Amino acid sequence: MNTPLQSQIYKRRWWTLVTIAISVLVVGLDALIVNIALPTLQRDLNATISDLQWIVSVYTMVFAGLMLTTGALGDRFGRARILQAGIVLFAGASLGASFSHSPVTLIIWRIVMGIGGAMILPATLAIVTNTFPKEERGKAIGIWAGINGVSIALGPIIGGLVIQNLSWHWIFYINIPVAVVALTLGWFFIPNSRDHNPKPLDIPGTLLSTVGLASLVFGLIKSNDWGWSDPAVIGTLCGSVVLIGLFILWERHTPYPMLDMSLFRNRRFSAGVFSIVLMGLALFSLSFCNTLFMQFVKNYSPFQTGIRYIPIALGVLVGAGGADRIVRRIGTARVMFIGFLGAAALSVVFSFWTVDVPYWQIGLVYGFLGFFLGCITAPAATAIMEALPEARAGVGSAVNSVFRMVSGSIAVAVFGTIISNIYTSSFNKAISTIPNLPAEVVKPASDSVGAALTIAGKLPAQISQALSMIAKNSFMDGWQVMALVTCGMCILGGIFVLSYMPARRIETSQEEVADASKKGGKAR
Repeated sequence: MNTPLQSQIYKRRWWTLVTIAISVLVVGLDALIVNIALPTLQRDLNATISDLQWIVSVYTMVFAGLMLTTGALGDRFGRARILQAGIVLFAGASLGASFSHSPVTLIIWRIVMGIGGAMILPATLAIVTNTFPKEERGKAIGIWAGINGVSIALGPIIGGLVIQNLSWHWIFYINIPVAVVALTLGWFFIPNSRDHNPKPLDIPGTLLSTVGLASLVFGLIKSNDWGWSDPAVIGTLCGSVVLIGLFILWERHTPYPMLDMSLFRNRRFSAGVFSIVLMGLALFSLSFCNTLFMQFVKNYSPFQTGIRYIPIALGVLVGAGGADRIVRRIGTARVMFIGFLGAAALSVVFSFWTVDVPYWQIGLVYGFLGFFLGCITAPAATAIMEALPEARAGVGSAVNSVFRMVSGSIAVAVFGTIISNIYTSSFNKAISTIPNLPAEVVKPASDSVGAALTIAGKLPAQISQALSMIAKNSFMDGWQVMALVTCGMCILGGIFVLSYMPARRIETSQEEVADASKKGGKAR
């Protein structure tokens, strides 16, 4: 029999979801507002392409490194409390970031924002899981995933308006009123659920995973500046492999792991995690590269760029929001396979784009891409959450988010490096065709398309036009490689879920969870 409190929580569940939506937007808006501001930050703060990668990556790196811990803290002390504390920290760090006067200062504040974000996102999905009954949970998680799609549009649109009419500092001010609304509504509508039998915190696991991830992303980003053969790059990457390996060994043998490795014996859980990783790689690489493509190659203003994100956002909202209904008819595996197959086909279309591709083609492709990504993210999140008991919802939510953020951080580092290296190589091969180009501008112009276009704006018209076209075409050489690699990852994801993800949910998942728990207990 339901208690009066449980009955009240059930009656307010949709208001809870609205409040959760606003809390998710606090995090989602920031990530994409910053992406849209990258060209402006490069000019105003004299940031290099490596600085831009760090401004984006350090946030997701800290976010990913701490989410398992903050998810466990939410299970232990109450998810609503952790959520509200995270919102306060995030808003305070946003205020600090708005006063940054150098890339280093901004990166430091982005670290603090990452800590706040790591407290917010796992708590939101855990609260949704504990608030909605099983028959409504898939729909609620689909809406939760769709909200992330809405932020894809709102972030760039708001960011474009702010940058075009005010300054980049306001992209951080905007987080504060949203945080105030989330805190106010949360006081009334978010129940403080928690695990009544919490496990001790895994401090060694937290340190190993955080430092291992930091080393991995640092090595990937610095490979662009120092080269892959640099001893510091090799040492950092090898160190990250060792630390991550130690993390896995520790988690397998400690009695109270931060991430229970036996969960990966659950086919729905492991398939869901792998799908989240591949989707994160595709989505974050596209988001990072697309901002540069829109503003530097297509010459759109920040606001015009933001408006052009609307199709992909609406596509994600429709795909994620409707995925649960389709899953009930044809099963999780087939829905996700359709998502991966569609994303792979559209990635091939990306590879044929040139500097003069019209926007109607871009918008149409982005709309369908968003739909297919929604068909991946919502069923994957549901599969992960249903593989755990409700008492461990915080950790389950963290697993969903941490793997997406880790893959996103790696995507920015890897694809940023790939595009940068291909750009420099193509640029250096083509630059000799421009007569009378001052020799002192060649090296800085070969760093990035943004640097080349800034330099071109200071040169005579004929030379400027030639330099701009070479820079844009060199960027598109890297874009085409990014698109084909993304296609390969999506094909791999489709094959994996079709052969490994159980078609149906709940009943299969519960059996596998029980089996995994028994095996995990014996292993320890």
